[in-house]
Formats: sequence, C-alpha cells, structure tokens
Amino acid sequence: MDWIPEKWFTVLEWLQGRETLFAWIGSLSLGILIISAITTPIIIRRLPRDYFLGKGAHDVPRGHPLLRLAFFITRNLVGGILVTGGIIMLVTPGQGLLTVVIGLLMMDFPGKRRLEICLIRFGPLNKAINWVRRRDNQPPLELPESSSKNPSY
Repeated sequence: MDWIPEKWFTVLEWLQGRETLFAWIGSLSLGILIISAITTPIIIRRLPRDYFLGKGAHDVPRGHPLLRLAFFITRNLVGGILVTGGIIMLVTPGQGLLTVVIGLLMMDFPGKRRLEICLIRFGPLNKAINWVRRRDNQPPLELPESSSKNPSY
C-alpha cells in the first residue's frame, strides 16, 4: 500500500472506528427517503389548485384549543422532519428539493408565503409538482401574477 499517502491511513482509521455512526446515518437517510416518498405525493395531490392565490392559511381546524395546538405542533413537526430530510437528500439519494418545499408548505412561520411562491416558481420544481398532480388527474397549480408592486409575494 505504498501508493496511499500516510495521512490517508489516519482518515481511514478514523472512519473504521465509526462504523456504528455511519450505519445510523445511513438508516436515518433511508427512513427519511421512505417517509418522503410516501408523504410528498399525497400532500401534492391534496393541495388545492388555488393554494398560492389566497393569502390566508388553509385547513385550519376549528374546535377545541388543545386540538388546534396538537394539530399545529404535529404539522410543524412533520414539516420540519421533511425539510431536514430534504436537505439531507440534497447530498444523498432522494428528491431533496421537492421534499424541502413540501415540508415548508406544511409549516407555519413568518415570511412563509413569500418563500413558497419564490420556490414554486422555480421551473423544474413546478414541473415536478404539476407532473405528480397530472398523474392523479388534478389540475396544475395556479400561481399569482409576478409583480414587483405587490409586496405580499
């Protein structure tokens, strides 16, 4: 093994000592890929075609405050997991950007609307989302007109 520089032996030894860590990372990546592959198309299909035209929140349950709080926490937690998984999938196998956008759509935070519309206008992402919708005989998403006069988008 004279052709391998000596400093690489140190790196290889470090990697060999952390097999369990890499097994956990691989398992987590696979789990997030599976969750993303199942939830992303479901969310895309259920999204109203005029979702980006309205200014208010959609599907806000009306009922007991504890149920609303549980819905809020669950929705943001699932969205956060999808965003995290999408970011991981940008460097590992999976549909990273699409998963990040779906996670952001689920979450509630300031500036969400502007970020959503900016991301959804990205050509390949818009084509991918509308392709999933077309497969389920859903109409394509309607987007607001691009205008610098409208600061809400």
